[in-house]
Amino acid sequence: MAAGTWVKLEQKGDGPGARSSHAITLVGGTAYAFGGEFTPRVPVDNAMYAFDLKSQCWSALDASGDVVPPPRVGVTMASVGATVYVFGGCGDAGRLNDLWAYDVAAGRWEALPSPGEACKPRGGPGLAVAGGKVWVVYGFSGEELDDVHCYDPGTGAWSTVETTGGGGGGDKPSPRSVFCAAGIGKHVVVFGGEVDPSDLGHLGAGKFSAEAFALDTETGAWARLDDAGEHHPGPRGWCAFSAGEVDGRRGLLVYGGNSPTNDRLGDIYFFTPPLA
Repeated sequence: MAAGTWVKLEQKGDGPGARSSHAITLVGGTAYAFGGEFTPRVPVDNAMYAFDLKSQCWSALDASGDVVPPPRVGVTMASVGATVYVFGGCGDAGRLNDLWAYDVAAGRWEALPSPGEACKPRGGPGLAVAGGKVWVVYGFSGEELDDVHCYDPGTGAWSTVETTGGGGGGDKPSPRSVFCAAGIGKHVVVFGGEVDPSDLGHLGAGKFSAEAFALDTETGAWARLDDAGEHHPGPRGWCAFSAGEVDGRRGLLVYGGNSPTNDRLGDIYFFTPPLA
């Protein structure tokens, strides 16, 4: 893999300011940011911001539509084409399980159908677009979850997806949250995450996984991925992550996170999954 170089980008314009527990996703050469907090567990706003990677300029986007999503922290985002999807997180009234679409061309929010009681309100789920559908994978709702749900933008229908371990019980990830997730082709690839929360809550480190799995969205079968090697990131959760491409290879980019010793990490890895 070619060596990478970090650069600090200049920021101009009307940006979101300092915050954490927000979400970001890319559409072309623009990064979109939504949600987050200035102070712990206090949602700051519900504005959508855009950062042009070429001009390095922020702008606060006008929001049209009958309704807009309420402020939240711990939100997840994914995008396909000109649509940014926003799901879940924690608002003023508690955990959420609502799905929203933002059309970046029209600047318009749309509240999409609710998944219903089958998909509990949750924080820290995986959100990915694969096979033309939006996938909500696992998460935390007072306990670690292991359910999978998908939304079909074509029909507007939600479904709960029964999944299996393709080669046995060990091929299906145990319940978890705050893991890395990305849609790659027809697969949702996940890595790491918290499988047992700390008794100290967010002040401590829970038990983290170091495993990688892929869900075949056509068959519902999980497969544990062989990711052994000299440069393995080890167990972690609460990472920044994205699907991406390095040297023509599509994969999962993982940066930082929290470690089993409750130390924050500053390393970066790129994983090319062995997918057919």
